[in-house]
Amino acid sequence: MQTLKSLLWIFVVSTLIFSSCGDTRQTITFTSQGKVDYQLSAEDEALLDSIQYQTFLFFKEKVNKEKGLFKDRGADYAPSSIASTGFALPSLAVAVERNWMTREEAAQITYNALAFLVESEQSDAVDATGYHGFYYHFLDMETGKRTWESELSSIDTGLLLMGVIFSRNYYRGDNETERAIREMAAFLLNRLDWSIFDMGPETNHPKTISMGWYPEEGIINWGWYGFNEGLFLYILAAGTGMENVEESFDAWLATYNWKTPYPGLSHVAFPPLFGHQFSHAFIDFRGVVDRYMKEKGIDYFENSRRATLTQQQYAIQNPHGWKGYGEFCWGVTASDGPGEEYNYGDYEFLGYAGRGAAGPDYNYFDDGTIAPYGPLSSLPFAPEIVFPTIRSMIEISGDSIWGPYGFYDAFNYTAGWVNDDFIGVAQGPMLVMIENFRSGLIWDHVMPDPIIQKGLNRLGFKYLD
Repeated sequence: MQTLKSLLWIFVVSTLIFSSCGDTRQTITFTSQGKVDYQLSAEDEALLDSIQYQTFLFFKEKVNKEKGLFKDRGADYAPSSIASTGFALPSLAVAVERNWMTREEAAQITYNALAFLVESEQSDAVDATGYHGFYYHFLDMETGKRTWESELSSIDTGLLLMGVIFSRNYYRGDNETERAIREMAAFLLNRLDWSIFDMGPETNHPKTISMGWYPEEGIINWGWYGFNEGLFLYILAAGTGMENVEESFDAWLATYNWKTPYPGLSHVAFPPLFGHQFSHAFIDFRGVVDRYMKEKGIDYFENSRRATLTQQQYAIQNPHGWKGYGEFCWGVTASDGPGEEYNYGDYEFLGYAGRGAAGPDYNYFDDGTIAPYGPLSSLPFAPEIVFPTIRSMIEISGDSIWGPYGFYDAFNYTAGWVNDDFIGVAQGPMLVMIENFRSGLIWDHVMPDPIIQKGLNRLGFKYLD
């Protein structure tokens, strides 16, 4: 490892020298806002302890510790997901802070993950682990090679690297393992070549960042446009040197969809709740706005709060008449579903889908399926409705929606169905957002990072007046 560390150090120093030359722009330092202002009762604390601990067990058990790869879902057949791994890295730190894991064990798994990412094959081979500094969406749990013919994913690599950014700021100890974590993190972040995702003028979404690339077919002709979970990706791209990212971000903002689904709840809409949560899992947007949101007079945190309240109002209104929907049963977001085998009468049910609801006239694939991680990952935005919602779900459904790793992925009262699986990109945001609500842990270790600061400044973010 000494040779690898030496190479990394040379790379990092040269990159820092190069990137600092000639950069004289005035910058703003954006700070984390810390703990959300809400008075927790002893019962609230106990409930969150139980949910977080049980959720953490997924990441404790569904991992190849030698490679630091975490499973996409609990099912035996599932490979590793790089997005799941990205959420797992801060989840390990939550476990350290909550005394469920030693710091040494968490640091070693993180070290192993970063060492694997550094040393694994980066090429255009169909069974490589990554290319141009990015990684394939799904990797074999044992070999770490591309599986399921998955795409080289911009968003999933982005989530992975947000976990890496957190890790390099959390592990600040003066020991060999934690120093190596910081060095390897710098190498991974400085190696990114965004040009592989360039969307040219003849593509569906010119100037935006492509969703991915296939070694067999090339670039995916679909970009990150309109408001969704991709907000953080543009900040990451700007902070890691993507050329012409300002133009790309303008193309992103130009396709926003401002809606007023209910009085007082105007916001940039995206029906699935996860799109309002993933970026906030790492970046604290309270008081921080780009030019679009400044014109609207709210920040992205308030935008997500309104999206959360909109989902509750949608469930109360229940335009499709789904069983169980109401004031304290809501959370339409990406999840598994009953599937067509449960169809009856006029009811049609989907399998896995990016479900969502942003009002009666703007919803995706709503078939009565509720995912508990939907409300729980919105805890920082609207705790006054999330707590009674989760308590109501527990009171009504009890153990039928609760398993060895906490809440099951999803349930559907109309179909009489519960999905007894767990999905990493549901477990992770749920655990992380609860911790951000309780202590601000992830925000406090991501916001000061120079890549995040550079990205926010380069894209013109300001403090809301």
